[in-house]
Amino acid sequence: MRTTHETADLGAAYRRSGWCAPPERLTADAVEKLRRTVDRISAQDRPEIVYEAGQPVVRALHGCHRFDEVCERVVRLPLFVDLAETLLGGPVYVYQFKVNMKQPFEGAAWPWHQDFVFWHREDGMVAPDAVNIAVFLDGVSGDNGPLRVIPGSHELGIVDGGAADAEPSHDWRRHVAATLEYTVPDEVAEALAAGSGTESLTGPAGTVVAFHPNIVHCSSNNASAYRRAVLLITYNLVSNAPAAPTRPEFLVSRDSTPITRADSNVL
Repeated sequence: MRTTHETADLGAAYRRSGWCAPPERLTADAVEKLRRTVDRISAQDRPEIVYEAGQPVVRALHGCHRFDEVCERVVRLPLFVDLAETLLGGPVYVYQFKVNMKQPFEGAAWPWHQDFVFWHREDGMVAPDAVNIAVFLDGVSGDNGPLRVIPGSHELGIVDGGAADAEPSHDWRRHVAATLEYTVPDEVAEALAAGSGTESLTGPAGTVVAFHPNIVHCSSNNASAYRRAVLLITYNLVSNAPAAPTRPEFLVSRDSTPITRADSNVL
């Protein structure tokens, strides 16, 4: 069990940098079970599966907790729910669930962006009172497209400039592709990075990282022979649930009932 001091340190790091990494990891058995689940779902013909542009290569899976027992349990693991409620300060529910895949040599980059702008402009989320919890299903290195963040950028709110100021198309497919609807222009991100630096979030399979929905982040192409799969659970404060989201339910949950913890962290 995490000590009060460790919990305070995590919260302080999250508020300061916009991300934090608890010392706990998902067990090797749990990671392997999730890998098998991801492979099984990836082989199906489902609307929740997104492919790389012009290729039969899986880019992402969405909303799997709605139809798969393993994924439904993973979002209820005390490790993740406790972390989310600690960082947000209240009861939470699952707002989004996805697995972002970067296949060897084929996984395309994600441009600089923030997550909250999508949720605010498309779904009507009022405040960034949500948190992304990332779980590495593969080892993540500098070569296979790690998440790269600009520490402290979460304090800027929605960054002005570029596509974030444009009239939205309301096409959800542009929210899950390499050509994102809302991006932070390279020159803006580079200026922020010049002042604050960047950090690449790497680590072995099972690593857990929490990051703020307003942190400016990106990831590069996978230039390696090794897959990079990251499971991402977005927990939102129950009090912050959007009133009337319109995007598909596999992208935006309509059920804001406070989540019920599983009895243990075992999958």
